[in-house]
Amino acid sequence: MLTYLIPTAKEMKLPDTKLTPTLSQKSSAIVEKMSQSTIEELAKAYKITPVAAEKEFDRWQAIQTGTAPTYPATQLFNGLMYRHLDRQLLTAQAPVYITSALYGVIQALEPIAEHRLDFHTKAGVKGQSLKSYWRADYDAFASEQEQVISLLSSEFADVFSPQIRDNFITISFMEEKDGQLKSHSTISKKARGAFLTQALKTKASGVNELKRITFDGFAFSDQLSAEKQLVFVKKLEI
Repeated sequence: MLTYLIPTAKEMKLPDTKLTPTLSQKSSAIVEKMSQSTIEELAKAYKITPVAAEKEFDRWQAIQTGTAPTYPATQLFNGLMYRHLDRQLLTAQAPVYITSALYGVIQALEPIAEHRLDFHTKAGVKGQSLKSYWRADYDAFASEQEQVISLLSSEFADVFSPQIRDNFITISFMEEKDGQLKSHSTISKKARGAFLTQALKTKASGVNELKRITFDGFAFSDQLSAEKQLVFVKKLEI
């Protein structure tokens, strides 16, 4: 069975569906740490203005007191990848998991609150960076999966230990024009969502089935791919 890992997104849009808040012990420790930060400390940690930090301060206070509303994760996140993903395919049984700096590795529809936190945020917990803090949990999750398909950026993939990460099948996306190949974050984010949509629609059960997927002009390139890296290329018209 294939398990898909996707990153979080900074952009959020409140959905209609609300869920009962839940926080693990490890997530609670992060919330406690962040909720004790002053507006000035948050502004420095996030590298934002004090006015913007005040909004984050209020969010952390609400999460800490249990008054922050929570929503299905993949319905709340609204970055480019999520906007190119058919979220109706993400049921509670879908093998899609989000790697979060606050919640750990969670199933696509797990309840989360509005928050701002990623692995670039300087927010040590119990004397550890967020990556070190979550590494054992991330590794344990991946070790229990038959085959992990990583749609993660390096920020999230690097949380896993190298020996665990080396077993992932990674997916890359490129555009070709005039014989020149290029890739950048916008291409990758859009393609991740479209690729995952097709993988779920076709109910791909193995890597060979993933190679047969086509979407938005992208197709698998055997020439550019390796054993554990699948490359999909979109040829643009001249």
